[in-house]
Amino acid sequence: MKWKKGVAAFCILLAVIKIDPFTSMMAEEPVLTSEAVVLMEGSTGQILYEKEATKKLRPASITKVMTLLLIFEAIEDGRISLTDEVSVSEHAASMGGSQVYLEPNEKQDVNTMIKCISIASANDASVAMAEFIAGTEAAFVEQMNARAKELGMENTHFVNCYGLDTDGHYSCALDVALMSRELITKHPEISNYSTVWMDTFVHTTSKGKTEFGLTNTNKLIKSYQGITGLKTGSTGLAKYCLSATARRDGMDLIAVIMAAPDTKARFREAADLLNYGFANFQLYQNDFSGISIENMPVQHGVVKEVPLVPAKDFTYLCDAGVELGKIEVVLEYNEVLTAPFEIGTTAGRAVFTCAGRELGSVDLITTAAVEEATYSDALKSVWEKYFGR
Repeated sequence: MKWKKGVAAFCILLAVIKIDPFTSMMAEEPVLTSEAVVLMEGSTGQILYEKEATKKLRPASITKVMTLLLIFEAIEDGRISLTDEVSVSEHAASMGGSQVYLEPNEKQDVNTMIKCISIASANDASVAMAEFIAGTEAAFVEQMNARAKELGMENTHFVNCYGLDTDGHYSCALDVALMSRELITKHPEISNYSTVWMDTFVHTTSKGKTEFGLTNTNKLIKSYQGITGLKTGSTGLAKYCLSATARRDGMDLIAVIMAAPDTKARFREAADLLNYGFANFQLYQNDFSGISIENMPVQHGVVKEVPLVPAKDFTYLCDAGVELGKIEVVLEYNEVLTAPFEIGTTAGRAVFTCAGRELGSVDLITTAAVEEATYSDALKSVWEKYFGR
């Protein structure tokens, strides 16, 4: 009888596992030696794994993620362009550490400067771009700190734009993930630079022209499937740091490593984090293609109805074992919409569910503002109803 009860219990367990779409066997968590790490999914910002995520540490050259973000934002805003020429100051040319040996008064275009920063982690190019955008490096660093505050980077303070060890210059794994997310999601073109393994540019100075080779400091570029970037960093005090980004099946992952004991460990542990994320999670996305959304009737308005659209696409991060085909959407409409109202007024929502569990929702909003009908509008409506136009 005992074995029968055991078999029955096992069968019940199997049945539960089979019918619960949210139950999955998670891969083992990676064993990490780095002092602080974060694994984040890009579109949702959801943290999938963390260790000492908010501990303040020296960020080394992953500082340049913020430098690059501000550069791409300046391009997007039209303040600068890729073809603009940047003149190198004596201050920029004097930078130590990683550099491409720019000379005072040398001119390079913005596109080349981005290549030097992204591929070779050039401190001199970083300072030259900071001065080009903000006038001085100090003014640019103020912009970096202001942008960090906007992104919710609560454990970060920048003193320079390149990452050499300086008192008061610190960040944390979570904050690095936040600025990395902003860069790769808002400016995915960064991968056109950060995934280049080798390139060259030409120094043009009073001494003539000299070709200079660039080699990517991110070794995952050559070895990890789906890698999209992003930035390495290392100093004697910061040890070895990395913000590694990769994309598979429409899902972007960000693995941040800070204070790894050696360079091999940072790449190995970043790859382990990314593997853990891709093995255990998947992204459900719905852009409402093929979903018919009804017009919303309007009371007391100059029009009788108004079209609705979803406020945004729906994105949901779930375990790898979830059957995405079982996710359903139900459209719910408000009982009444009374004029006047502005464009973008919420008039319902699209609710996404799986096996009776609500995953999330997206507001359905109006595509136009509608004014309240006047007395003359009402008379005109009655006339057209009974006598035609």
